[in-house]
Amino acid sequence: MAILETIVVAFWAMLPAYVPNNAAVLAGGGRPIDGGRTWGDRRVLGDGKTWRGTAMGIVAGVALAAVLTVIEPTVSDALGFDVPRFEPLAALGLAGGAMLGDILASFLKRRSGRQRGAMFPGLDQLDFVVVSLPLTALLATDWFLAWFTLEVVLVVVVLTPILHVTTNVIAYKLGLKNEPW
Repeated sequence: MAILETIVVAFWAMLPAYVPNNAAVLAGGGRPIDGGRTWGDRRVLGDGKTWRGTAMGIVAGVALAAVLTVIEPTVSDALGFDVPRFEPLAALGLAGGAMLGDILASFLKRRSGRQRGAMFPGLDQLDFVVVSLPLTALLATDWFLAWFTLEVVLVVVVLTPILHVTTNVIAYKLGLKNEPW
């Protein structure tokens, strides 16, 4: 697989995991997952992790996977190489894993004494990747092995932090985020 093809496949395959956290922010609010509970002197997750945001994030990721699957033949023909069609369990693993990764990162941030929105380098950029890839591999093993070659995984690990930082800086400059990370 040529490098450009690998980058395109990696980006396309990860789109259902890239979108949920952004959708959760837009649709969030409502009842926090932790119900306001604390562990010791700190919240378990905080007000930023809500049931509605989590559900809407997963729905957005799965819906995007469905749209990408519909347009895949046209895109593959135009590119001259195949991009993934998403099996339902692969879409669920990517989107659900992204949200679960973000929730686990919030838990780790609270345990380390960081407040909501505080920077946690590394964790902030890869939390959803670290959970979505293994969950997808578990739920849709054959699909995962067909698309997430070692080269694609390496591109995901390198590309994701770059995309994360770039999109967050843009959102911050547009006034959509309170912090640029």
